[in-house]
Amino acid sequence: MDISIHATYLPHNDRDAAIAFYRDVLGFEVRNDVGYNGMHWITVGPPGQDVSIVLYPPEATPGITDSERAAITEMMAKGTFASINLATKDLDGVFERLQARDAEVVQEPVDQPYGVRDCAFRDPAGNMVRLQQLA
Repeated sequence: MDISIHATYLPHNDRDAAIAFYRDVLGFEVRNDVGYNGMHWITVGPPGQDVSIVLYPPEATPGITDSERAAITEMMAKGTFASINLATKDLDGVFERLQARDAEVVQEPVDQPYGVRDCAFRDPAGNMVRLQQLA
């Protein structure tokens, strides 16, 4: 069986802020930016890798109710709705670069008791972005 991870989804609520963060701060390339009815689906990813993150407007989710939309908006504001784990060979260097670009730091680099060294920050929509040191 040959299955790969192609894309994952994270919500966003500000197209320009999302692009500035993922392109300008993380160094990802913008692969697609599709607009429809004032909303945008933005596909980003690390250069040279096939996997993508689709930044989507959560209010466009089919069948979503007003109360669900309100709950998602509240959870995004608190940073508890969505997250992603990234990895790098230079955790401390990337962390310093992110901090210098005013990314919202949640956790400085730490050796976790479960054997991982990582840090955490939030993207402009409040998504938790954890960054792990590769061996």
